[in-house]
Amino acid sequence: MLFPAIKSTSTWRFPVADGHTLYLEESGNPYGIPVVFLHGGPGGSCDPNHRRFFDPEKYRIILFDQRGCGKSKPHASLVCNTTWDLVADLEKIREFLKIERWVVFGGSWGSTLALAYAINHTEKVLGLILRGIFLARETDVDWFFRGGAARILPEAWQRFIAPIPLLERDDIVAAYYRRLTSENEIIRMGAAKAWSIWEGSSITLIPDNKVVGNFSEPHFALSIARIECHYFMNQSFFGLNYLLENSHKLTDIPGFIVHGRYDMVCPIDQALLLHKSWPESQLRIINNAGHAASEPGISHALVDSCNKMSALLA
Repeated sequence: MLFPAIKSTSTWRFPVADGHTLYLEESGNPYGIPVVFLHGGPGGSCDPNHRRFFDPEKYRIILFDQRGCGKSKPHASLVCNTTWDLVADLEKIREFLKIERWVVFGGSWGSTLALAYAINHTEKVLGLILRGIFLARETDVDWFFRGGAARILPEAWQRFIAPIPLLERDDIVAAYYRRLTSENEIIRMGAAKAWSIWEGSSITLIPDNKVVGNFSEPHFALSIARIECHYFMNQSFFGLNYLLENSHKLTDIPGFIVHGRYDMVCPIDQALLLHKSWPESQLRIINNAGHAASEPGISHALVDSCNKMSALLA
């Protein structure tokens, strides 16, 4: 069960670099264990419910919208928006809040960003809590955008590829990128909604019209589609297998991994590979869940992991 809803105690419009200003907030115990929440996407956003994974008596809870996302400005911007820009932003936030070390919590793309940050700033990480592991390899993108998940979800896939002419379907990501970066707002928005609805149709084990509706909301759809497509066109700004090749740097960092057995967005082999290369981690597989953090089994396991992390660090 999630913790009761709480309000933020402080909010900032935090300028980082390159014209980007991030939405940043804090809640919970100002003297508690610092934890930073990394939302998914890339291109998603934070939500008040994200505070509820953490015991507000024990955690100092930090949420922010990444570049181009949510309440951050400029919205859906691709300018100077790379994995390494986001890693640098995390360090700026940590220094601004005068935090020496913190727990890093990330789901889906947030797990990717959390791992990239921890690999490069191990001395700043108290622990990692990760959900729906995305290793950002070419094969992982291929699964979701080049036909793998389509075999399980053929109706949703047909709706996804419908806007793309047959002659362009040999590379769906590139075809969508051309439309998502079009000067024509109608073309841009139509592509964004189709892209985002495909993802919303895939993230829960049982199809959920409310989730699909949330993903089709124009403001959210535009940022998640444009920024995801931008990252995937650029191999997420990693080498071919960067996270696993550098996972030895996570040695001595405690961690919890939560992954749905039937995750159609990020297949479970990614969690198993990470766990194998990071023995300090504890892996919990949720047998009756897909990808979404909102699914009961996953949300319960995340709350439990946060409680265990606070006990470990105490």
